[in-house]
Amino acid sequence: MTILTRYIAGAYLKILGLCLASFVAIYLVIDFLEKIGRLLRFQPRWIDIIQYFICKLPEIITQVIPLAVLMSTLLTLGMLSRNSEIVAMRGCGVGLGRISAPLIVIAAAVSLITIFSNEFVLPSSYRQMRYVDQVLIRKQGTNTFFRQNNIWHKDESAIMMARVFDPAQQTLRGITLWRFSDGMRPVSRIDAAEGTWDGARWTFKTVTVRGLAGPSVETRTLASLPAELNLKIEDLKVVDKYADNMGFFKLRDYVRKLKTGGYDTTRYEAQMHSKISLPFASLIMAFLGIPFALRGGRSSGVALGITASIGIGFAYFITNSILISFGQTGILPPLISAWAANVLFALSGIWLAMTLDR
Repeated sequence: MTILTRYIAGAYLKILGLCLASFVAIYLVIDFLEKIGRLLRFQPRWIDIIQYFICKLPEIITQVIPLAVLMSTLLTLGMLSRNSEIVAMRGCGVGLGRISAPLIVIAAAVSLITIFSNEFVLPSSYRQMRYVDQVLIRKQGTNTFFRQNNIWHKDESAIMMARVFDPAQQTLRGITLWRFSDGMRPVSRIDAAEGTWDGARWTFKTVTVRGLAGPSVETRTLASLPAELNLKIEDLKVVDKYADNMGFFKLRDYVRKLKTGGYDTTRYEAQMHSKISLPFASLIMAFLGIPFALRGGRSSGVALGITASIGIGFAYFITNSILISFGQTGILPPLISAWAANVLFALSGIWLAMTLDR
């Protein structure tokens, strides 16, 4: 690494850290003022409130890092231009590509770190944040972390509905199970007061079985009945996770499970592809910010950098949100909707670079 590369990278990292800290601080202050009144109604301990916002930090950083990268790109190049350092570098034969290379490499590294964080850090921090919010602050039971009402599960020849799931007892309550023949003709209906999980299979208790295959309905009652269902406790946990806070691989497995059950997965597929495309927003922001800043020459400054970064950042995220919503509703293919904003803004960066006065 040359002295020039270290100098540009060092200046960029300092400003990036400052911008990131500023955005996180602003986000925390606004979020704190918005939620503190609602949280204080439960009379929590202040240590629990502090822990809640600490657990939310990975989510906040993930959301603001593209704007921080864009602003730091504009500010770094703007200050180098105002100090005539860009002119001096180019006068010594250093091209714009070499000047921009450290910024691009750092932005790419930030994108890769964001992908890693979304996959391994964000889901666990989100679970801990919900635990602090629901259990420590709101004084609710641990069963609030699971989907409780109207749980539906489809096997190859059966459909089950349970009204309530109690995770502490690993018990389903208010169960109705329909079994079907090959032609989807109902052959039996099973009603059970509850179903318990022993680690290998479900056992229904206080059971009423109604046979529907014959000319008349045959009814019998049983104290317990083993049930062969392709449903595990982990599946019930996954159902309740918000897709926005699931990792790519977890969401991909969930999509595959829904497809196997015959459900429409278009909405989740768009979110799944965005788990990879959205972290590259940092790289796109740097790629777009470099020619934008260099076009301003010595007139580039802090005010211009802040204004431009906010404008470009909001334009990107609004465009990306609209396109992903198109993918979730089926207007666009999920893969295209997730990557379209990146492609559009990357093409804009290419156009700005090609029209830049070299």
